[in-house]
Amino acid sequence: RMGRLARRFAGAAGAAADEPIARAHRQAGRELLLAQSSDWPFILRNRTTPEYARRRVREHLDRFARLASMLEQGRIDADAVARIEAQDDLFPALEPGLWAGA
Repeated sequence: RMGRLARRFAGAAGAAADEPIARAHRQAGRELLLAQSSDWPFILRNRTTPEYARRRVREHLDRFARLASMLEQGRIDADAVARIEAQDDLFPALEPGLWAGA
């Protein structure tokens, strides 16, 4: 899904940093990376705090799905994007176009 978004919105992330499409696109990439973090499988495998790991993966995938739906429908809720960014905004220069080949 991220690959399709990257191909559809190629260059959007290079637009003005405050442009709603670019912000939503970058944050979708962040959420996907966070959901795929190697910490979660490690925690689940070792059963240290599996409930926490499951919750975090689910949260990141849910946020990704919300952002992806906004982009696909062409209806960006800038306030919702800002709330999601406030929770996890690492990799400020993330280039979602990297997923274009996926």
